[in-house]
Amino acid sequence: MKSIFEQIGGTYTMQGDYRLPNLTLPAEERHIGVWGQRRLRYLKQHRKVLYYNLLTSGKLHSHLADTEEQAQELFSRLVKEYAEKEGVTEQLKATDQMKWVRKMNNMRSVATEIVLKEIIYI
Repeated sequence: MKSIFEQIGGTYTMQGDYRLPNLTLPAEERHIGVWGQRRLRYLKQHRKVLYYNLLTSGKLHSHLADTEEQAQELFSRLVKEYAEKEGVTEQLKATDQMKWVRKMNNMRSVATEIVLKEIIYI
């Protein structure tokens, strides 16, 4: 009698006394950057059930790539909005580089915290 896995075309490989299914994941071409890696680390450490569900269903890579895109978009938008609000311009960069760097670093830190809270650590 064939298993359900075999009925849908699956095959097994014998490893000692065990039959292990021959599973392959579809190849993904989408980029996973720092935000996707942070999400992966968070899932592995704090949301293990969700991590294993995504992994075994073959959706982990696309989930991480989607997270990467959303987080990068939010981060860029926040930094741009804060720069406009605070008056951080190319003119400031040309006249007082250290002030420009301080303000940009502060804005990037705030934007990073928001992205982590709203997208990565959920």
